[in-house]
Amino acid sequence: MAAIAPSTPREEIDTRIRRFQAYLTQQQIGGALILQNSDLFYFSGTAQQAHLYIPAEGAPLLMVRKSIERARAESPLPDIVPLHSPREIPPRLKARQLPLPETLGLELDVLPAALYLNYARLFEKTLLIDVAPGIRRVRAVKSIYEQDLMRQAAALADEVAGAARDLIKEGMTEIDLAGQVEAEARRRGHQGVVRMRMWGGELFYGHLLAGPSAAVPSYLASPTGGQGASAAVAQGAGFRRIKPHEPILLDYVFAWQGYIADHTRIFALGDLPDDLLRAHQAMLDLQAALKTRARPGAKTGDLYDFAIRWVADQGYGDWFMGADDQRIRFIGHGVGLELDEYPFLAKGQDMPLEKGMTIALEPKLIIPGKGVVGIENTHIVGDNGLEQITRFDEAVQVIPYPS
Repeated sequence: MAAIAPSTPREEIDTRIRRFQAYLTQQQIGGALILQNSDLFYFSGTAQQAHLYIPAEGAPLLMVRKSIERARAESPLPDIVPLHSPREIPPRLKARQLPLPETLGLELDVLPAALYLNYARLFEKTLLIDVAPGIRRVRAVKSIYEQDLMRQAAALADEVAGAARDLIKEGMTEIDLAGQVEAEARRRGHQGVVRMRMWGGELFYGHLLAGPSAAVPSYLASPTGGQGASAAVAQGAGFRRIKPHEPILLDYVFAWQGYIADHTRIFALGDLPDDLLRAHQAMLDLQAALKTRARPGAKTGDLYDFAIRWVADQGYGDWFMGADDQRIRFIGHGVGLELDEYPFLAKGQDMPLEKGMTIALEPKLIIPGKGVVGIENTHIVGDNGLEQITRFDEAVQVIPYPS
């Protein structure tokens, strides 16, 4: 096998584990088994099929089913052993002087019921408890190392938006344009997988939607939906042909070395009607107002409430983040290894922002029969508000028509 360098520095992994162990100690949980891909990668530096045991005190143990060779090459953890069956976990822990805890944490927000029942039989004298909220809180605040990777992803997202300008032609279908834009992302190193934590949450590269089809709702927890290629997918680009003087939404995720930058820009063949241009500018103004308010300590629900009042005052309340009863109840979400991380700038949420959190802020107007205007950028929470790291021109990108 070709040499593979560890993907995450040892000191980075150690810091993450210490922060999680502080949570385990605070909650009086003896240890946790980590199985989900994003969490495994975060705490071990590898996403190979494995169980990572993190005790409340002491060194972790990575038990790998497939591939042990890659796991040892990719992870900086010193203690990595093979595992053929979960039944081997108790003796593996015992061999490392790691007693089975009275309380064991699992990722119960994502763990399938069949696996949970299997672990309940395996650890019959142990109380199984959900540690997913603790994991998500630890992951919500990004280190400088993580922020640097997200800045790289953001720069690549900007490049893809710039490339899209030269690809848009009258008469091409949404799905044809999407394929060409996605090729631009892939050749720049997009990992090809966009991870979401929510059950049933799926996404390819993102949404590329034109005109009225951008306002078609879907099941996804997103203000935009789209017809998609079939009812089996029911979101994203479809076979509608792109027309002049309508908004073309490019809402794409760039996933680089595991980390995500989320990014929306609006394009058009020829000028858009004045009412759509005014609506788009309103969303830019709302973004600017939110960026200064989103400081450490600000409550996420308060930011959502401010946005709702603001758009109502501007006369756009019926179209903000969806139309009528299809409206979603958030204006932004955390991003990192997954597209739906903490925090959520959503109705009823009271999580305070912390310095180093990373947020995709996405004020959009969904106008039935016309399409979508608005913006989305990835930001880092700093002392004075949000630092925007996706920087491509936010104005509607008008492509001369006829050319």
